[in-house]
Formats: sequence, structure tokens, C-alpha cells
Amino acid sequence: MSEGMETLDLANIHGQALGDLMPAYASAAVMAKTAKRAGFFFLDVLTPIERTHRAMTENVVELRQAVKSLQLRTDELTAANQRLSREVAQRKSAEESLRKSELHHRLLLKESRQMQLRLRRLSHQVLSAQEEERKEISRELHDEIVQTLTGINVQLASLKIESGVSKEKFSKHISYTQRLVEKSVDIVHQFARDLRPTLLDDLGLIPALQAYLKGFTERTGMHVQFTVFAGVEKLSNDKRTVLFRVAQAALVNTAQHAQATSVSVHIKDMPQAVLMEIHDDGKSFDVAHVLDSTRNRRLGLIGMRERVEMVGGSFDVRSAPGKGTTISARIPFKRIKGE
Repeated sequence: MSEGMETLDLANIHGQALGDLMPAYASAAVMAKTAKRAGFFFLDVLTPIERTHRAMTENVVELRQAVKSLQLRTDELTAANQRLSREVAQRKSAEESLRKSELHHRLLLKESRQMQLRLRRLSHQVLSAQEEERKEISRELHDEIVQTLTGINVQLASLKIESGVSKEKFSKHISYTQRLVEKSVDIVHQFARDLRPTLLDDLGLIPALQAYLKGFTERTGMHVQFTVFAGVEKLSNDKRTVLFRVAQAALVNTAQHAQATSVSVHIKDMPQAVLMEIHDDGKSFDVAHVLDSTRNRRLGLIGMRERVEMVGGSFDVRSAPGKGTTISARIPFKRIKGE
């Protein structure tokens, strides 16, 4: 077996040895009987060896296959462990970077929201203080200055009556003074209306705009078309004030810069909102440049936009050569948080 011989080889060797050991004088019967007995002996001896050899050969083959399979599995597990280690390291690194990035973005978002809130509160406070100041000045002009001038006018009228017919020159002087006082009263009234129209607080947005547009036409000679719906009065006082101020500022800009001949002011009912559009047929301008500029604020667009955005609205300006300028302010009916 160690020489690599098979069972047939052993049988040949056994047969040759048996033939060499047989005596030359042996009969054929004796030789046949001896060969038969030797064959039985050979089978009895070789059968366990053959079985053991066959089993050993099969075991060796199976063992080699198992070792080969185990080696392949070991190599696969080693490669998988290496990949897993790399993936775990990468995932840990990515999770750490993501955690730091998320924390950083949370801080930035928190700071941004705080800054926006502070800016909105500051803008609201500034504009509210502006309105309160205008309201106070308007009240003082009506209650103090107008009353004083009216009193002067009454006193001058009394002096005119007491002077008699003989004092014609004195009477003319008093009449002239009265006209000056009346003119001063009109100027003060106009000044008060520009600062804060009492109609806006007493009667609402529509009468205030109608009165302002009438005065605007008288001062500029510019034709103004005005349409509105009654439901706009359902807006809060702050939002109605914003619409009035935007219309006022837009018309002032039109008179001063647009060189327009006509203006239209339309207040429309939209789903859950009010849309005011002010259009003129004057010359155009670069809207982006004016809105982004930190110096040129003569058109007042930035102030209009801030007022509208302060109450949760949206503001838009369109201007093109030959088409004039359109200013749009969309104000929601629903109250915003903090309003």
C-alpha cells in the first residue's frame, strides 16, 4: 500500500509466490486444492485491508475537500471582516460628522430664527412707533394748532365788526389776515391728513383712500382710477394702515419720479387675502437695483416691502419700458403669530 500497489497487484504477487512454492512432483489435484485454499486465505487476509484502504482513501478525499472548503470560507470571512471593519469605521466617521454638522446647523438655524424674530420685532416696533408718533402729531395739530388759528380768525372777525364802516383800510387789512389764517388752517388740515388721516381710524380704509386720492388729483392733475370691495374693512387696523401707507408712498413716487399721466388703484378680493395693485403709465426703472441698493431709497420701495412683510404679506414690483410700473401688495386675512 505504501508503494501505491492495488489489490490486483498483490494478487499477482501472491499467485506467483504460490507457484514458486509448489513442488514439481505435485499432482494437478493437489495444486488445485492448494490454490483454492490459498485463495480463501488471500481473501480473508486482504478483505479488511481493502476495506480500511477504501475507507481511508474516501476519508482523505473528504478531508481534503473539507479543508479546501474551510480555507475558502476562512478567506471569505477574513475579507468580510475586513470590509465590515472598514464600513464600521466609515460609518462611525460619517455619524460623527453628521452629528457635528447637525448640531452646527441647529445652532445656525436657531440663531437665524432669533435674528429674524428680533428683526421683525424691531421693524414692528419702529413702524408702530412711527404710526403712534404720527397719530399724536395729527391729534395735536387738530386739537391745538387748528383751534388756535380758528380762535384768531374769530377774534379778527370781531375786530372787523367793531371797527365800523369808517375804517375801510383797517377792515381790508383784517380781511386779508383772515384769508391768511384760513389758508393756514387748510395747510394744517392737509398736513394732519398726510400724517395720519382721521378717516382711517374713524370711518375705515375706503373713505380714507377716497379722500386722499381726491386730494392727490387736485394737487397733481393726474387721473386716478380706484376700485375696491367692501370686505377689505374686515382686515385688522394694522393691515388696513399698511395698505393705506403703501398706496400713499406709491402715489408720491409716481408724482415725483414716474412722469405718468394716469394711475389706477385696485383692491381685489382673493382667496383668504386682499390684493392691492397700483399701476402707472410712467417711465420704468431697474427694480432689482433699487431693492438691493443700500443707498438709493428715494422710491421708498424698501419701506413698502417691510411694511407688507411685517403683517405676513407679500410684496412685488414690476416695471418695464413702455408698460409703466405695477406695485402689488398681498395681505392675508388670517392673523399671523405675534401680530
